[in-house]
Amino acid sequence: MIPRLISPLPGHSFFLFGARGTGKSTFLDEFFKDSTTIWIDLLDPEQEDRYARNPSELRQQIAANRESLEWVVIDEVQKVPKLLDVVHAVVEKENIRFALTGSSARRLKKDTVNLLAGRAFVYNLFPFTHQELGSNFDLDQALQFGTLPTLFSLNNEKEYQTYLRAYSLTYLKEEVWAEHLIRKLDPFRRFLEIAAQSNGEIINYSNIAADVGADHKTVASYFEILEDTLLGFVLEPFHHSLRKRQLKSPKFFFFDPGVVRALTRMLTVALKSKTYAYGRAFEHFVIVEIIRLSSYHQKDFRFSYLNTKDGVEIDLIVERPGQRTALIEIKSTTQVSERDIRQLARFKKDLPFSEAFCLSQDPVKKQINGVLALPWEEGIKALGL
Repeated sequence: MIPRLISPLPGHSFFLFGARGTGKSTFLDEFFKDSTTIWIDLLDPEQEDRYARNPSELRQQIAANRESLEWVVIDEVQKVPKLLDVVHAVVEKENIRFALTGSSARRLKKDTVNLLAGRAFVYNLFPFTHQELGSNFDLDQALQFGTLPTLFSLNNEKEYQTYLRAYSLTYLKEEVWAEHLIRKLDPFRRFLEIAAQSNGEIINYSNIAADVGADHKTVASYFEILEDTLLGFVLEPFHHSLRKRQLKSPKFFFFDPGVVRALTRMLTVALKSKTYAYGRAFEHFVIVEIIRLSSYHQKDFRFSYLNTKDGVEIDLIVERPGQRTALIEIKSTTQVSERDIRQLARFKKDLPFSEAFCLSQDPVKKQINGVLALPWEEGIKALGL
């Protein structure tokens, strides 16, 4: 088993959120291997039906095993959100700890259920990071197929492609349609492909709505579904004294490069270096890697991007409490030049309490016009990750 960076505090109940296939159950199997647990898997239709009909059965199970019981694990708790009321009551009165996993926060928000009023910590699990994979990490494979854990039990590209296609279909059927998050599947299916095609770009709701055949509000709700089911995240524009010059719309990124390629039907097309597509995939990967590691290391970083009306573009801005704001340009090049960092150096002068980085595949560390150019792995460490 590949060790994960996530480390829940063992003496406290917790939620573990993550998209399907990120390895939540596998992680908890290992985490609780020496503990006495009750394990409830709500992906099992029989168990889901039993607890949906009678949530109080959980209390009865706990009472019957009280003497030796250490933990109760509830997998995919959003399937039966009423169980959280029982969990809350038990936590209030007894010294029982709970581990609750979920691949969707939308159902919990929709039903305005009790999220234990801070009595359970919240953690997130993502596809593998390069730090977790160590010597098993391959950049080109990560850009083409992503790093969902199941891929590392498969044998070749054909199997990777088959798995990622099935993953996309499973998401459509189980996370969206089966949970009644949308009324019509076909417009959302078209939306997913278009959203993947524009991954990492500024969201143009009107254009996407026209392509999907839906209205502006529906498209906005579709993006909310992707966020709430943990399939992606929004990157807001940077806010500072220059905000009047900025474009206001956010960018949207899917949580994994392989899923983007599956949704855009590009899995069988080789991703070649020194191409526009490769550069976009590399930028996407580095951004999601930074956000994953920030979550695991429990940093209170704030992330944004910059794209001003007068043409200044910065891929990622990281506001770090107590440290200088990091301005980051991401380039897939193997040889960083002054041209690559021109805009970054220009904006750094307008933001005094900042430091600028260019993260790339150039193995040589350089200082160019006040910008520190680093190999991307070293650059991520320089951010404090």
